[in-house]
Amino acid sequence: MLNVVHINTYDGNGGAGRACLRLNNALLAENINSKVIVHYKFGKNPSVLTFNSTAIQKAYTAATIVVERLLAKRLLKPMKRTPFSFTWFGRSVIHHPDVKAADVIHLHWVNHSFLNPAHLAELAKLNKPIVWTFHDSNAFTGGCHVRYTCDHFLRQCGHCPLLKKADADDASHKIWAQKHEAYQQLKFNIVAPSSWMLSSVLMSSLMQDKPALQVPNTLETDIFKPTDKAQAKKQLGLPEDKFIFLTGFMPSRKDMHKGTSYLLESLELLKERLGVNAQQVELVVFGNRNAKDVPDFSFKTSFLGTINDDAKLAMCYAAADAFLIPSLEDNLPYTVMESLSCGTPVVAFTTGGIPDMVQHLQNGYLAEYRSAKSFADGMEWAINHENATALQQQARQTVMDKFAEPVIAQKHIQLYNQLVEKAQPGGVNV
Repeated sequence: MLNVVHINTYDGNGGAGRACLRLNNALLAENINSKVIVHYKFGKNPSVLTFNSTAIQKAYTAATIVVERLLAKRLLKPMKRTPFSFTWFGRSVIHHPDVKAADVIHLHWVNHSFLNPAHLAELAKLNKPIVWTFHDSNAFTGGCHVRYTCDHFLRQCGHCPLLKKADADDASHKIWAQKHEAYQQLKFNIVAPSSWMLSSVLMSSLMQDKPALQVPNTLETDIFKPTDKAQAKKQLGLPEDKFIFLTGFMPSRKDMHKGTSYLLESLELLKERLGVNAQQVELVVFGNRNAKDVPDFSFKTSFLGTINDDAKLAMCYAAADAFLIPSLEDNLPYTVMESLSCGTPVVAFTTGGIPDMVQHLQNGYLAEYRSAKSFADGMEWAINHENATALQQQARQTVMDKFAEPVIAQKHIQLYNQLVEKAQPGGVNV
């Protein structure tokens, strides 16, 4: 039986962690001996392993994560909310028995004082096939996780717009150089969850000689599934006779990554267009950590807070008539996939990997990038769509055809088998 070990910083905390766990479960369902080992374990799932075998080790890991973030603030420009990882801390994983016993090592998100370039290079000593799924851009940049319009990753970074002291040999260039040296020592195969990510990888200065292919993430289609919309609204205490827009975590208006300001502007535009009919529209927000510290919305808004139960989250998606995601850069955001899987169409900007999921005018609306007017057009299109049932059915079918667990598991298994065969004596390049 094929032994695969997945390595990630956290156990389900964030999109990468969830993707890792979901892939692990999908592989287990296909009779693959798959395990997950994490740098820091938040949950109590006994099937998730950790590199911290003692309370002291866990405390030290937590301390390095916190210290790294505190030190980073001293070097990054204030008001810049773009995530950036330095490489001061790291840990070795090559002596863990499950890593040593694996046929394939599958890396996921490995930042926050975990696998820095030196410890990545160390993996080469195991002489095992390595797969690395890029859940954001950090692996091929000089530190940032989200690039926006910056193209320095095409060269050797440096002159980083996020750093207080930026020049040709700044921290971003030094990190780029560390990664370049490590990647020369380590062979690995890249998995890009979206066509946007694959294109970025192929253009990057650090990854141009690495084999890469596109394989999306997956999710639990038996949990995130359509349910009766009127019943779902009733259970959540939402009006059954109104059009419900759902959206995710709302940071401040100044936030860049999530595009909050564009959503607020587009809602204002929509309210003006609808006139008296605006009373027939409501907004529901989930994931906000502090319901008292939120922007002012143009429509009546309900805040559900953080939802840790997937079944309840699926009901929220199913209750909504459309899901709004104004994100300005995302690889393959799970909120979009989850919404579509529940049969709820999506309105989003044309950015990142979202067009891999949202088919314009078929299961949602792809608005012009950074255009609040176009985003408002999408919301108006969803409200006035003449066949909501067909739209919902197409949303669900997209996920079942392209992202369902067996589909994605088999694509990974095929890759694993090819790499294991290639690694055998006399193996043929594939």
